Amino acid sequence: MTPMRTSHPALHTVIGIVLVAVMLFPVYWMVNASLAPAGNALNTQWFPLDPDFSGYSRAIADQGQNLLTSLIVAVGACLLSVVIAAPCAYALAQLNIRGTGVLVFFVLISQMIPGIVIANALYTAYSPLGLINSIPGLILADASQGIPFAILIMRAYLESFPSSIVEAARVDGCGHVRAFWSIVLPVSKNSLVTAAIFSFLFAWSDFLMALTLTTGETIRPVTLGLYTYIGTNDTDWSAVMSTAVLSSLPAVILMIIAQKYIAAGATGGAVK
Repeated sequence: MTPMRTSHPALHTVIGIVLVAVMLFPVYWMVNASLAPAGNALNTQWFPLDPDFSGYSRAIADQGQNLLTSLIVAVGACLLSVVIAAPCAYALAQLNIRGTGVLVFFVLISQMIPGIVIANALYTAYSPLGLINSIPGLILADASQGIPFAILIMRAYLESFPSSIVEAARVDGCGHVRAFWSIVLPVSKNSLVTAAIFSFLFAWSDFLMALTLTTGETIRPVTLGLYTYIGTNDTDWSAVMSTAVLSSLPAVILMIIAQKYIAAGATGGAVK
């Protein structure tokens, strides 16, 4: 006789709440410190009983341009990554290209190269081209991180895409480009959105490329701006934390809006 299994849903719920609270505590403290009066973060109360929003006005005044720069770079890198990765993933998944496995292997290997190596190589290439301290230079650099990941995500989905649909379109006179644009892309929305979101997040959170490829203050993403802001405002943690909250909002909003697409796109190629 097998022993009866006992479940403790209340205990599981308590454990889950405790784990979520521990993981979200840094986020809560960041928001809490941003609402505290200007001063040392050690003096911040546990609950913002008397919230002060002056830190946000100082953050926008000091870091508004950097936030806009990060937004332009992240959107540009996202679009460039998707435009390049989508047809590459389609070709690697649906076309009988000789050496596909080798090409995919090199795409995978490209994600294992340390970022500092790529940043230094890009700095050497950018110097004679005049791309140092430029938004196009940062877009290209950040897209170099998003393109391989986007190719792998989209190829995993497109491998499970019925090739008979593409073949039927080809019989009706569609070329590969038209079949890809009119048939494959519309039904690949989940993987496309997933690749776009992660490419955006890679660029938005980039620090290494920004630190290496910008040497002045005219072009400065918010990650680098926040890094220098901490050094110059070590006694005004309200403004620092307000900048951190503002820089976190785009990622949070995107993940909330696109969570169903990300869940479907990330697992779309798991089962054939």
